[in-house]
Order: sequence, then structure tokens, then C-alpha cells
Amino acid sequence: METPNNIQHPAKFAPGALASCAFALTAALALTLAPVRTAASDDSRHPGTIDSGGRTRTYFVHTPPGYDGNEKLPLVIVLHGGGGNDESAEKMSGMSDKADAVNFLVVYPAGTGGVGDHFHTWNSGICCGYALKNSVDDVAFLRALIDKLEYEYAVDPKRVYVTGISNGGMMAYRVACTMADKVAAIAPVAGALDPGCNPSEPVSVIAFHGTDDENVPYHGGMGTKQIDGPRDYKPVSYAIDFWVKRDGCDAAPKKVEVGTLRTEGYGGCKDGTAVVLDTVVGQGHAWPGGDRLVRLLDKPDPNVRATDLMWTFFQAHPKP
Repeated sequence: METPNNIQHPAKFAPGALASCAFALTAALALTLAPVRTAASDDSRHPGTIDSGGRTRTYFVHTPPGYDGNEKLPLVIVLHGGGGNDESAEKMSGMSDKADAVNFLVVYPAGTGGVGDHFHTWNSGICCGYALKNSVDDVAFLRALIDKLEYEYAVDPKRVYVTGISNGGMMAYRVACTMADKVAAIAPVAGALDPGCNPSEPVSVIAFHGTDDENVPYHGGMGTKQIDGPRDYKPVSYAIDFWVKRDGCDAAPKKVEVGTLRTEGYGGCKDGTAVVLDTVVGQGHAWPGGDRLVRLLDKPDPNVRATDLMWTFFQAHPKP
């Protein structure tokens, strides 16, 4: 499929232009395949631990080739899905490849529970598994992790971003709800928002969700493919409506549809923030353009590159 060269996804626009420009998609971002993941070199991977809530929590940082510790770089936090781990988050998202290409830091934290280094979960307030059942304070863990990384690495505190899939996407929402002072923008993938959200300040949001998602249904209701049984979720529209109102955005979005990607962008928001919903028509519970990992998981739409789109959005929406 071909699109005009001058067409742009709303993530490309600076905050002030978001409300006034006609939204569309960049073919180079939305309509090409994601790159093949290559093994990270030893000097780019930095495992770490931090004590939080009586537990020793683990993570690893990926540094791009150009990192020298002098220039302050953006930091992207990637949260794995329920039943996943830090390794699966890196492979599924391809975020380390993106970091290498455009020069930012990435951290992949691990949730709790599971067996050994696998099958971890996050306490997002509404899901899932061990972390929810045991009231693990993942908010405190992630806040402490950001503080530690800002001390140990050259992190720009105005450009800290969070993304994640499924249970990790829900945790990304919770981070924005409880740590709005620390993060500039979030990019939940196939997640749902906890109705108890109460952010202290505006946060930019770009959300990705497939219309055929049975784990976290696009229109809300019971997720039938859960690691710990069926669970009732609010629709994606609930999360978008909440952030549009909280960020003080224009009520009517700019809309565009190209191929399987349906985009609604809200401008005119407070403090230069923005809210975007990228709906992937026909996709199930997956990271658009990402690695499927195993055949048991839903197949990602190869023509929508969520990692590229969210990074462009992140770039345009730092803290004021």
C-alpha cells in the first residue's frame, strides 16, 4: 500500500501543532516491517538490582553505542506482560534496536512471582497474578528505579517514558496515575486503565490496542485468556476519555485511517501534552510490528510499527 510522502502520524507533530494540523500516517513508520532483533553486545547490557518493599528486584539497562555518560539522554522503561520477563520485553518490543538507532537509554525491569526468571507479573491495581495477590508495591519499585538510574546514568529527567504490553501496559497506566511527576509520557499496548487513577499533573498518552483482543477486550468486558482467570476490564475508550479530560485536551479528535491503523489524536492539551489512540483493526493481543515470541501468542500486525510510532510521540512530548 502506498501513501503520499507528506502524510504524517500525529506523533510527528510538536504539541502546539497537534490541534491544528490534519493528521495522517507516515508510510515509513506505519507500513514497513520491524527490524530483526540482533544480539546485544556485552558492553551495552548492564544488569542491576535494587531493594524495594523487602524484595531484591532485578532489571537490566541497555545503553546505545553512542552513550558516553556526558550527554543526558531520554530513558524508556519497557514493562513485560503478565507471565513474561525482562528478556521477553526486549525481544518483543525491539526497543534496544530503536535505542541504538536514535540514541536513548532503555531499562527492562522484572516483575515478581513466577518460576525462576520467568512468569512474572505487575501489580497494576486491576491485574495480575502473584503481584496483585500479594500487594507488591511496584509503584515504589519503579520510582526507586528511576531515581537510581538518574543517579547512575546520564538521564534527562524531563524525558522519562514508560511503555508495556498487557499487564505491563496496565502498569504503564498506573505509573502515569501515581508518578506523573516523574514521567513525561506513556505508551500502553493492549492495556486497561484502573478506575482509581488520580494523576497529580498532565501526562502525554499514546495507546495501542487491537480490535480483536480477547485478553483485554477493546470494547471492555471479560478477558477470556487470562493467566489467572477471567477478568472484567473497562474499554479502551474509557482510558482515552479519562486522559483527554485530565489533560484538558480538545474534545473532538483528528482522525485518519490507513490500512489497518486507525488513529485518533487529541490536541490543545495542558502543558504541551497530547493523547493519541492507535487502533489496530483485526489484531489480537500483541505488540504491533513486534516479535510474536511463541506461536501460542497472537500474531502482531507486521504493517504497524508501534515502537517507531511511540518513540516519535515520546520525542515530541517531554516534560515542560
